[in-house]
Amino acid sequence: MAESKPRDAREFDIVVYGATWYTGRLVADYLSQRHGPRKNAPKWAMSGRSGAKLREVRDLIGAPSDIPLIVADADDPASLHAMTARTKVVLTTVGPYQLYGEPLVAACVAEGTDYADLCGEPAWMREMIEKYDAAAGESGARICFSAGFDSIPFDLGVLMLQNEMKARYGGPAARVRCRVRAMQGTFSGGTAASLTETMKAVAKNPKLIAVLGDPFALTPGFDGPSQPGGLVPHYEEDLERWAAPFIMATINTKNVHRTNFLLGHPYGKDFRYDEMVLTSPGEAGKAAAQAVAEMLKNPFGAKPPKPGEGPTPEQRENGFYDVLFIGQMPDGRNVHYAVKGRYDPGYGSTSRMIAETGIALLDCDKPGGIGTPGAFLGEKLVRRLQDNAEISFAVEE
Repeated sequence: MAESKPRDAREFDIVVYGATWYTGRLVADYLSQRHGPRKNAPKWAMSGRSGAKLREVRDLIGAPSDIPLIVADADDPASLHAMTARTKVVLTTVGPYQLYGEPLVAACVAEGTDYADLCGEPAWMREMIEKYDAAAGESGARICFSAGFDSIPFDLGVLMLQNEMKARYGGPAARVRCRVRAMQGTFSGGTAASLTETMKAVAKNPKLIAVLGDPFALTPGFDGPSQPGGLVPHYEEDLERWAAPFIMATINTKNVHRTNFLLGHPYGKDFRYDEMVLTSPGEAGKAAAQAVAEMLKNPFGAKPPKPGEGPTPEQRENGFYDVLFIGQMPDGRNVHYAVKGRYDPGYGSTSRMIAETGIALLDCDKPGGIGTPGAFLGEKLVRRLQDNAEISFAVEE
């Protein structure tokens, strides 16, 4: 393999890998519309398995006809190395990552190319950390998992809350509660496929159950304090609403703890964190919370969506989310911090998040390794999301 070109000498800033897939098309569309041809705009390209489909998508989203198209396939490692050697950053929406992700991670690590994905598959992420973290550190590649709704609003929400706690009270909150106050969005076939493949992997290797259930599965060598479960519906007196289990807590909590770990534990080594969904007061709220808990046993129903399917343009446009973070000091002093986003969280907003992560990585000066948006980019990414992606981060007084 030829020696990789220095980053500054590479042909592209960003390559969207999987641009013909449902979410990849949204990412390419966002880059074209929001960061289209203008001075100092990122130089980007679209990549996928079929040149004909790439041309079709390019025309469909109205991207300029001179946007380069790169044919690359997870089954052809040489094509991935050739692609990653031409760009500074790769954004990949090609999941389930446990089926298709490792060859691209390996290529990015080898070529010293930054990478961001939408992965919510913690067992695979743990495996990649063990196999590639050291090598990424040597090559300078920044491998950034979970750069979408799982887990950017939660990862960065905790980070910003803790910054506010330290500014007000001189130290971080050892206990943070995350409560999803409102959310409107739909699942796609890709999300369903990822969960299905995870369940298949667990059936083959029951040891993975321990990884999925461990809040510190992504902090090798560090095992923190016992964490709140978040699995049993209960009434929260201070918020005057019932709380129910949150389907994404399994991955989000792990990423929040990994950010704390990678940054040297600015939240403290005794940090405790959980995520739940709020319903309403009274018996109706209790019934709703219990229904949510029951639904999580089979979140996609009898007919899960197929890969490549997702919400309609109207559903993406009408979606939203409102997430509250509550940090509490031992003496009862607290801060409420909110992250709110427009658009369907898993697709309309996620496509903007991963695109802005890619652009932020272009100016990142952190060492290589396998990290998180919070650890690599922090407040720099918060500013980009507020300025471009219609996501707000703010203290609630």
